[in-house]
Amino acid sequence: MVKPYSESCDQNKAPILEVLSKEFSHAQHVLEIGSGTGQHAIYFGKHLPHLTWQASDIVIYHAGIRAWLDEAALPNVLPPLALDVEHDPWPTRKMDAVFSANTVHIMGWPQVQCMFAGIGNILAQGGVFCLYGPFNYNGAFTSPSNARFDVWLKARDPASGVRDFEALDVLARNAGMALTQDYEMPANNRTLVWRKV
Repeated sequence: MVKPYSESCDQNKAPILEVLSKEFSHAQHVLEIGSGTGQHAIYFGKHLPHLTWQASDIVIYHAGIRAWLDEAALPNVLPPLALDVEHDPWPTRKMDAVFSANTVHIMGWPQVQCMFAGIGNILAQGGVFCLYGPFNYNGAFTSPSNARFDVWLKARDPASGVRDFEALDVLARNAGMALTQDYEMPANNRTLVWRKV
């Protein structure tokens, strides 16, 4: 099959790697939620060989993810798990890191709530969750482009949209995580980092 391709994955992978190199330096097992095309999994797996990278997504994306993984043939990147955060059973093994990029603004809020609760359950004590994407602060967009993006998202699915950092932080705290970093990223994005306490 023709491998799926995401331009945004190509554009943001190097800045995200810079963050993950620091935040996942002591991690061993990472669960990626919403692996999408699989591009991030192979890029981060290749550049962070100390990690075992577990891809996951809903089943319709698995063929595309496998196409990237099969071509790269990296020993530390595992085939994708079926993970619909609201309906599928989560992995039973504890992870010391979780990564997700550009997911919470395409999910409905109940799914976002399930995702944070699931991460709280799966993260080992001291484990780190890194979430990349656009976020609002104090209910306000950080840029005109993010405001336009939110309009586009809601036209596509009224349940989606750019999420408020404060609301996400409440979910994280309820799941036993504490914010440790908020990195400014290119193109008006951020990487939020929580640690399981």
